[in-house]
Amino acid sequence: MRKLLLSALLMVTASVSAWAITDGVKYEPVNGIGIKNVWIQDRAHTPEQWSNQPYCNTSARTAVLRDGYIYIARSNANTVIQGTDTLSQSVIYKVDATNGELVKELPLTLDGNIYGGATLSSNTVGMDNFGHLYMAPFSSNLATTQSVYLVDKETGELTLMGELDKGDALQRCDYIDVMGDITREEAECNIMSVGASSEYIYRWHAEQGDEWEGGFDGDPYLAILDFYPETVTQWGYAPVAKMVLNGEDDYSGTLFYIDGFTTSPILYDETGTMVDNFENVDPAFWPMDVGANGVCEFTLDGRNFIVYVAAQYTGVDEATMVNKACQVYICELGEGMSLGGMQRYWMVPDELGAVSDGGTRVQSMNVEYGTDAQGNEEITLFIFKCYNGMAVYKIGKGITGDEPGPGTPGDVNGDGEVNIADVNAVIDMILSGKTTPAGDVNGDDEVNIADVNALIALILAH
Repeated sequence: MRKLLLSALLMVTASVSAWAITDGVKYEPVNGIGIKNVWIQDRAHTPEQWSNQPYCNTSARTAVLRDGYIYIARSNANTVIQGTDTLSQSVIYKVDATNGELVKELPLTLDGNIYGGATLSSNTVGMDNFGHLYMAPFSSNLATTQSVYLVDKETGELTLMGELDKGDALQRCDYIDVMGDITREEAECNIMSVGASSEYIYRWHAEQGDEWEGGFDGDPYLAILDFYPETVTQWGYAPVAKMVLNGEDDYSGTLFYIDGFTTSPILYDETGTMVDNFENVDPAFWPMDVGANGVCEFTLDGRNFIVYVAAQYTGVDEATMVNKACQVYICELGEGMSLGGMQRYWMVPDELGAVSDGGTRVQSMNVEYGTDAQGNEEITLFIFKCYNGMAVYKIGKGITGDEPGPGTPGDVNGDGEVNIADVNAVIDMILSGKTTPAGDVNGDDEVNIADVNALIALILAH
C-alpha cells in the first residue's frame, strides 16, 4: 500500500506545484502578535526550482498580492512571430498566493495588438484600493508623459488610463504608486512617481469621474528641498513613492514615503515638507544598507506598523552580527505613528538570495487584511525581490512561536537528516490519521499530500 501511495504521490509532484515549503524559522511573538512563513520560493531555500521559473528574470521587477493571487510583471518576456515581424511581448504571471503555483500567463495586448518592445515596458505592476490591476512602463528623461494602464486579470488586455504630463521637469521615472480608483468610477485617484537621480517628485490627481491634472496645486512636479541625511541633495537610483492611507475612505494620499537608494524612507506631505525621518530611530533599526527601495504600512490590533527594506545583497544584522540579504524589517510605529519611537518586531526572511538583479533597486511588498479560522484579525504580508525570490507571511494574535514546527525544516522523523525516510514518515501519518506538528512541512496546520509535495521539493532543492 505504501509503495503504491508513494508512487502515486511522486507522480502527482510532476504536475502539482511543490513550492509549498517554509523558511523553517521559528519567529517568537512580540507584544502578543506572532508571525509565520506560509511558503517561500527563492535562491536561498529552493535555488534550482526558483531559477527555472519564468519570473526569475531581471526584467521581472515588481509584483503585488491581492485576493489570493500574486501578479508579477516581466517586460518583453516572449518573442512572437507575426507575419514577417519578430515582436517582443510583455507578460504578467498570475500565481496562486496560497502555495506559489503558477496559475496562468497573461500576455499583454493593447487595442488588440501585442504590447511590449520598448525598454522596461512593464516596470510597475500594482493594485489600487478597489482591486483594479494596473501596469506602467518606465519613462525616460526625454519622455514628456508617464503612461498607466488597467490590466484585465484574466486576458492581459490593457486599457490606457492616462498619459500623465510631466511638465517641464523631465526626469526618468522607474516606478509609480496609485491610491484610490484608477478608473475614477468609484472614487478619486492619485498617482505618484519619483525622478531618478534628481530632487523632483511627480503627482497627478483626478476627482471621481474627472480627468487628470497636476497634483501639486495644478503642477505635476515638485522639487524637494529637505532630505535625510542632510548631506543628500537628490534621490538616487530607481526611487519609489508610497502613499499612506489617511482613513478608511480617504484616498487623497496627502502623506507619502519616498525611499531613494541614498536615503532611508522619508515621510513627506503634499507641500513637500518633511514630516518624519530616521534621525531619531535607534541605529539598530536602520537599514543595513540603503541599496534597495521599498516601504509599506499596515494596522493590526489597533497598532500601526511599517515594513521597509533591511538590506539588499549585503548587510549585517546588529542583533545577531549575521550577514543578511534581501530581507525586510517589520516594526511597530511609535506614539503618533512616529518613526523615532518605533519598536522592531522581526526581520524576514532569513534570506531570499544575494544575487545582483542588475540594478533594479526596488523590493516589492504589500499587505492584505483578513481573519484566521477563529475570527482573529490577520495580515498577509507579501515580499518580492527581483531575481532572488518571494515569500508570503501571516501576522496576527492567533499565531504563536511554536510555528512552523521542527527546527530543521522537513526533518519529520527527527533524525537530523531530510531524505526519503521523512517522506515515508509523512505518508505513515496520512495513512494512520495520527499526525504531529513535525509532519506539517508547509506550515498550513494540516498534514496531507501538500506536505509530501513540500518535502520532496525540499529534498530536490538540496
